[in-house]
Amino acid sequence: MAVATTLNLPSLSSSSSLSHPTPTLQTHISVSSKTLQKSHFPSSFSLPNPHKPLFLSSASKSPISDFFSGHDENDSSDEKLREECGVVGIYGDPEASRLCYLALHALQHRGQEGAGIVAVNENVLQSVTGVGLVSEVFNQTKLDQLPGDSAIGHVRYSTAGSSMLKNVQPFVAGYRFGSVGVAHNGNLVNYRSLRAKLEDTGSIFNTSSDTEVVLHLIAISKHRPFLLRIVDACEQLEGAYSMVFITEDKLVAVRDPFGFRPLVMGRRSNGAVVFASETCALDLIEATYEREVFPGEVLVVDKNGIQSLCLMAHPQPKSCIFEHIYFALPNSVVFGRSVYESRRIFGEILATEAPVDCDVVIAVPDSGVVAALGYAAKAGVAFQQGLIRSHYVGRTFIEPSQKIRDFGVKLKLSPVRAVLEGKRVVVVDDSIVRGTTSSKIVRLLKEAGAKEVHMRIASPPIIASCYYGVDTPSSEELISNRMSVEEIREFIGSDSLAFLPFGSLEKLLGNDSTKFCYACFSGNYPVEPRELKVKRVGDFVDDGLNGSLESIDGGWVQANINQNLDNNLTVEKVGGL
Repeated sequence: MAVATTLNLPSLSSSSSLSHPTPTLQTHISVSSKTLQKSHFPSSFSLPNPHKPLFLSSASKSPISDFFSGHDENDSSDEKLREECGVVGIYGDPEASRLCYLALHALQHRGQEGAGIVAVNENVLQSVTGVGLVSEVFNQTKLDQLPGDSAIGHVRYSTAGSSMLKNVQPFVAGYRFGSVGVAHNGNLVNYRSLRAKLEDTGSIFNTSSDTEVVLHLIAISKHRPFLLRIVDACEQLEGAYSMVFITEDKLVAVRDPFGFRPLVMGRRSNGAVVFASETCALDLIEATYEREVFPGEVLVVDKNGIQSLCLMAHPQPKSCIFEHIYFALPNSVVFGRSVYESRRIFGEILATEAPVDCDVVIAVPDSGVVAALGYAAKAGVAFQQGLIRSHYVGRTFIEPSQKIRDFGVKLKLSPVRAVLEGKRVVVVDDSIVRGTTSSKIVRLLKEAGAKEVHMRIASPPIIASCYYGVDTPSSEELISNRMSVEEIREFIGSDSLAFLPFGSLEKLLGNDSTKFCYACFSGNYPVEPRELKVKRVGDFVDDGLNGSLESIDGGWVQANINQNLDNNLTVEKVGGL
């Protein structure tokens, strides 16, 4: 199913960066007493004291709160943090829409719920959007509807509920000086206050996405040149945004002053300019990587060439460290660093700082593979495929009437008994979120004959939610915010458990360590979330709930425990991106 999406906007007339303190978590390793007797850990390792939750829930029970907070125990898909979208923009290529389609394929890991492309042909913006994977939304017929030499595209991950077609980007809007399309990766922390102001002056919103606010701000700007309208709009935004805009004659790329989300620029051999969330998209369409779009930069591409403008005096960058831990593909270069090399070194650090006697090293595919390779090489132990991932599991499946334990995990991951039986196994994963999937994986490995299972996590413990474009559970659902490392080890049932030490991560990043955002590890936010948010409400707000958003009292999460909130409660991130 694919249709054009158009927003009709009314034709109207005319924080500082916080330095990151080292988290107080001191030790990130735990060993069962049985394993401790047999293994040789450095004497400097000690079990940490359980730390108290850094965030409190202000959730109140409502008839629909179970819908918001509940999740099927068989569904392990919500265990991983999820990047919410990927963007691409192409200017100056006669096959712009087809190249955009291929680039979105390369960015499919950043969003699987919806996809769209907007192309410009004879000064008309034409849009095709749909729910589903890129290959499901587009075919030859659809791409034939998108001629022109410039285009933008978007893949989207919905926070929850059904993926409403009207929330699928790119959005296209007409205003008094022409038309504009936009694709956005990120999350605006002041979305609700901006939307309320716009609604007070008569603006009508067609979606629940914060991206629509940007289009309204552009439409009501007093400036005449489109570039200045974008600058005017972006100066009012707070939070994370890497965006590409398209008009009848221009392609514009913008990145927020903190540079939370990635955005890179490349060029094809015919001179066509390409913007994308990751370099892997450039590789597929044979575009040469040139550089990042700098934090706080606006790049305008038109028939006169490329113009760069500083959006505002930007603070120290705070790029998302989880791009290197999990989100980005290993073959991408993100924030000027190879993702593959970062993950390999994460594994080496774990092997050095949390060694254990083992016979084989395996990974939780696919995200743990590179770190596991690094661990195995440093430890001098063979890496083998102890878990095989099925890439053909659909969104829904029918379970037999006689319940199968850990059904969801078993559908996706199959243990290889020949690798595991009678072995002391180190299993490397990128992160632990709620801990439910990790416990099922440990049980799966032991049922397949593993003698010991030692979990190694290639990131520090996640203790806080993200407000900058990543779908994370509320803080009280994050297991590392509720339990010590030893308690987590007991919960998942492993013989030992170790996380990547935060200090070692900082040391690896060297002089660049202050340029990354570690809010999910520390709870210290570079841009304070001044509004409350509801997690996993997603498009459900638009799927049958009537009345004001303030009337929804299920699923509330306090944004900052030390923050004085306005009397009027507001909901952040009510829609997908």
